[in-house]
Amino acid sequence: MKLAIYPPSRGLLLADAVAGLSVAFILLPEAVAYAAIAHLTIQAAITAALVGLICYAWLGGSHFAVVAPTSSAAALLAAVVLSLRPVDSHVAEALGVALVILTGVGLLVFAKAKLGRLSAFVSRPVLHGFSFALAATIIAKQLPIILGIKVQSSDPFHIIVELFNHVHEWAIWSATIGCGALILLWALKRWPTVPGAFVVLVFGICLSNTVNLADYNVAMVGSVLIKLPGLTLPQLPLEKWAQLAELACGLLVIIVAESWGSIRSLSLLHGDVVEPNRELFALGTANLVSGLLQGMPVGAGFSVSTANEQAGAQSKLAGVIAALVLLLMVVFGQAWIGHIPEPIVAAAVINALSHALSPKALLYLWRMDRDQYLALAAVVAVLAFGVLHGMLLAIGLSLASAMRSFSQPLVRELAELGHSRDYVDRENHPKAQPQANLLILRPEEPLFFASVEGILTEVQLRLERSSDAQVLIISLEQSANLDSTAAECLIEFADNLKHQNKVLLLARVKDPIRQLLLKLAEEQFHGKLFWSVDDAVIGAQKNASLNPSNAVRQHSDHAPFS
Repeated sequence: MKLAIYPPSRGLLLADAVAGLSVAFILLPEAVAYAAIAHLTIQAAITAALVGLICYAWLGGSHFAVVAPTSSAAALLAAVVLSLRPVDSHVAEALGVALVILTGVGLLVFAKAKLGRLSAFVSRPVLHGFSFALAATIIAKQLPIILGIKVQSSDPFHIIVELFNHVHEWAIWSATIGCGALILLWALKRWPTVPGAFVVLVFGICLSNTVNLADYNVAMVGSVLIKLPGLTLPQLPLEKWAQLAELACGLLVIIVAESWGSIRSLSLLHGDVVEPNRELFALGTANLVSGLLQGMPVGAGFSVSTANEQAGAQSKLAGVIAALVLLLMVVFGQAWIGHIPEPIVAAAVINALSHALSPKALLYLWRMDRDQYLALAAVVAVLAFGVLHGMLLAIGLSLASAMRSFSQPLVRELAELGHSRDYVDRENHPKAQPQANLLILRPEEPLFFASVEGILTEVQLRLERSSDAQVLIISLEQSANLDSTAAECLIEFADNLKHQNKVLLLARVKDPIRQLLLKLAEEQFHGKLFWSVDDAVIGAQKNASLNPSNAVRQHSDHAPFS
């Protein structure tokens, strides 16, 4: 039977066209704004947006995700390049391009290695804290542009102090235009279908063509030359590539965490299924091509992806249409882009980041009383040490939190609830009663190299406190497989119990673990691996004396243990 392929209906095409048009109207002002954040040309942002839209439409899985320059990636790119102290703008541009290329290569390597769950190592509280502090930092840096003065400070606190110390230098007309743009952007939020940032940019262009704003000390974007980019590789010494490869890891993690959060949330909203390694491959390709074409890093930003979904996008065709409209606007309107007043660009940046400055996510953590100090530490790290070092510290906090969790092993004692054959946690079910000479324990984390020794140490302490227990049953329901360290420790633990004249039985043993243990120590585990806790208990009960020297028949299809 042949599969019939039907062309999309006219209604779906119209919905994608409207969504694509809306996205293009958002991406143009964002490209201008994010290029300013990254200290790159507008062409770098436009190139990245076009590449991201096309590559993701070709390779990505989400119907709604929009891959384009994001504020966090732009800010991190600028922080990394500035940390290397480039001698001039050409070297800075080469360093930025190389960083994007290496980030793309890294994403492709992680996709090939099937490490799509990499973002899980950046916890959501840390990501919320990082995003909040990053938004505060970027917004603080836009205030001098709106007020028309130069400042020497780079951190938000000292920027604010310096602004108030130079109140007499504020350019009144620049501040009026910038604040007016902010008020207009805020008012236009009442109509979500109206591309507010685009409307404000058009207003700024019309104003600059009507009035010579330079006479009023209002800075302009200046002439913009958009040309066809070519595939090139930056000419940098090998040691610079090695140094950038280390720093690219931070940019890679932020792109993955931010993008997967956006893609996953929209897929859950619509019941779609997305495969993380496919998304990594799409993001890697987009960043690699963007870098080779001298573009910025790209990711799936939450705000523009949500805007695409709310505009009624039905497929990835909306992204293709957005790319086409954006290209036409740039080709035929590049002369007008140079007439945009810089205070309006700064207002567009503040408007784009205003959602990240909302404390709602942080306050929610305080209400839950979970991980609030972790998020607060991420905020302080970015504000105190800058975007680059703050981001690295934030990732370190996530890893430290995971290590702390695994270093404090949690083991529950199980007992049968009545005669139900259901074995539950005794602490939460006091009516469940243990059996004489039998101890059943369940680790609450998977056994792997970082957790196994702590868990088995806790198990040994529990066994010593239960002096009458002759048979120990460990339920491995949390473990899908064992690495070499976990397998060796488990074999050593079983051998130690044997010398104590005690029997170790394993329950809820999955096939990969069963095959590995029988391969490595068949004499130790033959007949002692069970599908369920109840099977293990029945097997232990069949040994009348519960003595390891006696033969005990197993309830399932295994041979007796000895």
